[in-house]
Amino acid sequence: MKKLFLFASFIIMTMGADAQNVEQRVEDALGKMTLHEKIQVLHAQSKFTSAGVPRLGIRQLNMDDGPHGVREELEWNTWSPAHWTNDSVVAFPSLTCLAATWNRDLSRRYGHALSEEFAFRGKDVILGPGVNIARTPLNGRAFEYMGEDPLLAGEMVSPYIQAAQQNGVACCMKHYVLNDQETDRFGVNVNVSERALREIYLEPFRRAVDKAHVWSIMGSYNLYNGEHCCHNDILINRILKQEWQWDGALVSDWGGTTSTMQAALNGLDIEMGTYTDGKEREAAFGYNDYFLADKFETLIKEGKIPMSVLDDKVRRVLRLIYRTAMNPQKIIGSQCSEAHYEVCREIGEEGIVLLKNGPLPVDFSKYKKILVVGENGTRSLTEGGGSSELKTLKDVSPLEALRNQLSMPSSIDYAQGYYSGKPMYSKQEKLDSAKQARLHEEAVEKAKDADLIIYVGGLNKNHGQDCENGDRESYDLPFGQNELIADLAAVTSSPKRGEKKGTLIVVTFGGNAYAIPWLDTVDALVHCWYLGSESGNALVNVLTGKVNPSGKLPVTFAKRYEDYPYVKFGERAYPGIKGQVYYDEGIFVGYRGFDKNKTKVLFPFGYGLSYTTFDLKNVIVEVASLVEETLNMKQDAVEVTVNVTNTGSVAGKEVAQVYVASPNSKKKDMPVKELKAFAKTRLLQPGESETLTMTIPLDDLRYWNEQTHQWQLDKGKYTFHVGVSSTDLRTTASLNIE
Repeated sequence: MKKLFLFASFIIMTMGADAQNVEQRVEDALGKMTLHEKIQVLHAQSKFTSAGVPRLGIRQLNMDDGPHGVREELEWNTWSPAHWTNDSVVAFPSLTCLAATWNRDLSRRYGHALSEEFAFRGKDVILGPGVNIARTPLNGRAFEYMGEDPLLAGEMVSPYIQAAQQNGVACCMKHYVLNDQETDRFGVNVNVSERALREIYLEPFRRAVDKAHVWSIMGSYNLYNGEHCCHNDILINRILKQEWQWDGALVSDWGGTTSTMQAALNGLDIEMGTYTDGKEREAAFGYNDYFLADKFETLIKEGKIPMSVLDDKVRRVLRLIYRTAMNPQKIIGSQCSEAHYEVCREIGEEGIVLLKNGPLPVDFSKYKKILVVGENGTRSLTEGGGSSELKTLKDVSPLEALRNQLSMPSSIDYAQGYYSGKPMYSKQEKLDSAKQARLHEEAVEKAKDADLIIYVGGLNKNHGQDCENGDRESYDLPFGQNELIADLAAVTSSPKRGEKKGTLIVVTFGGNAYAIPWLDTVDALVHCWYLGSESGNALVNVLTGKVNPSGKLPVTFAKRYEDYPYVKFGERAYPGIKGQVYYDEGIFVGYRGFDKNKTKVLFPFGYGLSYTTFDLKNVIVEVASLVEETLNMKQDAVEVTVNVTNTGSVAGKEVAQVYVASPNSKKKDMPVKELKAFAKTRLLQPGESETLTMTIPLDDLRYWNEQTHQWQLDKGKYTFHVGVSSTDLRTTASLNIE
């Protein structure tokens, strides 16, 4: 049996001498606080701050929206911008893009750079990152999350949190839990099996608690078991705080608190944004009217709620303050540095997924007339989207980057092709159909003279697209894009013997999968998510081959919307009926459901092409002993080793993915296989190899037994499939676990 030693500096930081010092400071402060001072630290005092204790020199907590950058400064008590001149920031790529890198090192660099910007702005808490599961491709907020698989989301979010918190800036991971749609998000009650809750929806949160020791978590608007998730006894008290032994502070989503008694007894620690809609509507009440303010203080004075309940909340809030606002090791930070733009660009480059290829990388010198078509070729995609909207110092568009990087920028023409209106939070701009037709016709006419067309479209952050407070209305691309792409493809095809007249490369942005009826008619398809401030540069570096794409899908692209696992259960499964939504597909979300239903997909989970090729071989699977010396703990694990060789002609990176089939995988209630480990190679030169070693704790092979209400590990033969997507499995090994 091998022994693997894990050294985790963040564990030392949070569980060693520093942690003991924090606890001493917490108890000292708690013993000196009056009842009213204890109450004051439990609720907001402005839109994005909660109070400290000035009498004792205890600072307030300054929070702000992430998770992709520091939000524009707002007025103290309104949703209106404060019009600062020094609050322009770097917009980092969306979390779907980060997940698509499958690169833990990039996640760590993301958290470090982002926390530097938060610290520089005087912020203590990043309201993010998000790890809700991509159950439906229509979820308007999916771009803020990390895909359909709980292991990928949990593994990718943990280094982000570790790096940020090492800098003294807390992450407030969201939205706990089951906030998997924006339709009826304030009132829908989610009905989900105990097993699916545990294995799919809670799992990324559990991993972040266990691996990253996240300091705060945000409750979600929706209900579970008839109780709002911001104050839910089962989710917060029993699972999060007791079972997982989490010592952080539970923060409400803005406007997510509905009851003093439930907030007091069911685990809420900091109440924010009450009596607003979390974005636009203002409150007619003062902060003393909050549920955890005067009402709570009265119940304590009357003895209806014990002081121990209050003190537990205060301890958690003080702990958060001492870890951040009053942490002597907290960094000063920096804003809009070249290092931050470099991190932004590199994450974008590695998150871009090449879905179809023919002419890439492009040698632009071969083309005389180049046409860029599509609104996203020039549109800023850091605007809109809801609370994650950012005020940036610069945004490099694809058209700008192409003209900057090519030696003959004058040869690049542009046609908008379609328009989508202004980014709005709660409504869509009424579009002029005649204008839309003119833009369409203009693009098609210009395409007739071009020998290279780069179409840049997809989704944007308007209401009804990738935007908070509303879901997408269709699985299709909006604003007539399917018809426009089809017409452009017709232009590039010669009517004589099917000869090609020109080349059509399609580039899409967006946080979700979408229908692609024109796939066979285009020469290449590149999906970009949202790439942030360096969007255009990252894209052009991939198109030209300066960077070899290595992104892999964190979600499945189905051929039809009707193929998604939940759809066959009808409206009750999404968006719900009369305030109730039923997760009837159970654990069979994403690729698990497509596997079970034997449904062929357009692009599978984990899929992504490269400009080179890779060979995976020599898989070794054996039992190992996983030892975390800092915790003096040992756990049995499985070690999977695979050799990856670049067999192509250019340097590139590959992701090895390990999918495990349990002894009971052929039973109808068990997945065919599940992702249990992954690793990304360094940049391999042609002919170069790297041996990747991935460790799977035996606990990760368990499933939730609904009869015993606990985790269970079956004995028997486990099959370990190693490949480069959920359907491209290159090599297999098995191991008996007794």
